[in-house]
Amino acid sequence: MTKSSSDKFIPGLVQELQEFAFSQIGSTRILRMLGYGLLLLALFDVVEMLVPPNFMNPVWEFQTFGALVERVPVPLIGLALIFYGELHSRSKWEFLSLKLISWLTLLLALIFLLLIPLGIGNTVRLSKQSAAQITNVSKQQLSQAEQVEQKLSEATPEQISNFLKAQGRSLDGKSTQEVKTQILSEVSKAKSQIQNQAKATQSSQGLNLLKNSVKWNLGALVSAALFFSFWKATQWARISR
Repeated sequence: MTKSSSDKFIPGLVQELQEFAFSQIGSTRILRMLGYGLLLLALFDVVEMLVPPNFMNPVWEFQTFGALVERVPVPLIGLALIFYGELHSRSKWEFLSLKLISWLTLLLALIFLLLIPLGIGNTVRLSKQSAAQITNVSKQQLSQAEQVEQKLSEATPEQISNFLKAQGRSLDGKSTQEVKTQILSEVSKAKSQIQNQAKATQSSQGLNLLKNSVKWNLGALVSAALFFSFWKATQWARISR
């Protein structure tokens, strides 16, 4: 390449680089505005979840904890977009907001760390509460079945016959004793089904509760680590200007 062609090439390259730099500035501003918008939308979600509050209710606390953890990606993306480009091409009002948002990431990290023991505690409380409810329901059903069983055991042939007529059934050529034995057998099977169903329900609910607890508590731990990493990486935003 001759000197004259080189002289023509360099100004053109410089112009292209300048145009690229200007386009990057415009794109960066769009990304940052998107970040502020995502943070604002995340704030709306948090307000909607916390109003009206129902503290000391383990169900509400556990579900709200899970909802907070599952919505963490939105503010994290928003923060990444807001901090993109550090202090380059910033408006004057952004310097104070960046400092506040940087400290906010540390606060969020602490909040999510503190939510972990709360989530574990509510898991235990809900597990005990669910087991107690299932046990109470199964006891009531068993008590009803035992009452029926007792009445049938003490029933006379005439009472059994009247019972069948009330149900729209007949002896079908069987003796009242055979029918009585058959009904008692059905009641006994029903009692076994009630017990098995209670165990199955308790096991299923316990497993779902444990899965959600592990997922949300680990999510809270990861979220705390990410917010803390944002705080460490944005020391430049906290420098007084």
